[in-house]
Amino acid sequence: MTTNTPTSPTPRNTPGHPLLTTPFTARTDAREVIEGVDLAGRRAVVTGGASGLGAETVRALAEAGAEVTVATRRPETGAPLLRELAAVDGAGPVHTAPLDLSDLTSVDAFVRDWRGPLDILVANAGVMALPERTLTPQGWEKQLATNHLGHFALATGLHPHLREAGSARIVVVSSGAHLSAPFDFDDPHFERRPYDPWAAYGQSKSAGVLLTVGARRWAADGITANALNPGYVLTNLQRHLDDDTMRAFGVMDDEGNVTPLPYYKTPAQGAATSVLLAASPLLEGVTGRYFEDNQEAPTVTDENPTGGVAAHAVDPEAADRLWEYATRTLRTP
Repeated sequence: MTTNTPTSPTPRNTPGHPLLTTPFTARTDAREVIEGVDLAGRRAVVTGGASGLGAETVRALAEAGAEVTVATRRPETGAPLLRELAAVDGAGPVHTAPLDLSDLTSVDAFVRDWRGPLDILVANAGVMALPERTLTPQGWEKQLATNHLGHFALATGLHPHLREAGSARIVVVSSGAHLSAPFDFDDPHFERRPYDPWAAYGQSKSAGVLLTVGARRWAADGITANALNPGYVLTNLQRHLDDDTMRAFGVMDDEGNVTPLPYYKTPAQGAATSVLLAASPLLEGVTGRYFEDNQEAPTVTDENPTGGVAAHAVDPEAADRLWEYATRTLRTP
């Protein structure tokens, strides 16, 4: 991100075209993917940026010189991170701002308060596997509201500021859970079908990928959007999982001690792909794609895939349909 000149975003690869590759690996950390990149003068928003992957994303962007706003439900939780980065020589200024993605009034307030251009929007905040169907003040299923509708409202609300930047990037943190859960246009809020925590989570993550595909309509504004799977990382995201589930995942022993498995990443490694998409020159002009382990992932149609991006999550028609659905939903009192 070295220029404000609008680019012509490169559309998602069609079959037969090579996938975008980088020199980085699954074990590369967030600082390493943008080593040497100067983000001075750039402005970023990272939702859920006070802890976990979000905090590591904030660290990497700020240490590269960007001005970063940590958008979080409880701004006071970001105080330690702000103190830490204030002591880092050359780091950009870091602020906190209140944002509850599950409450549209909070999203609207954040958008109203924003002033000036926005170069980077990292849709990182999320909630996973709520054990019971929970509704927001707007009557939306909470995982879909937080993980997608709130971020959609934020992105569309901030669109004029992203456009003002001239060459802005949107980064959506998705999950491999999207692979088994297409967006259900007939019953997105589980009003008729039985509520399933993982189906709700996976659907919300498919929606996030579809947002980046639908954002191709902003290409002429110099705005690119890409999604990613950060991989397996132990963070606060697992806070709603009970002990039996954690043991089934193999990350908790009989005494309740939590230990990552060998293939799990550290938070800094998990945030690397977010930072790559947000600020690496390698992604200049690239849009509508899905990455994992710092590489573009192939589209998969297998019945039980173990990686890649599901065809249902990168379907342009579904993306446009979801964009229209989300727009109508946000307008409904």
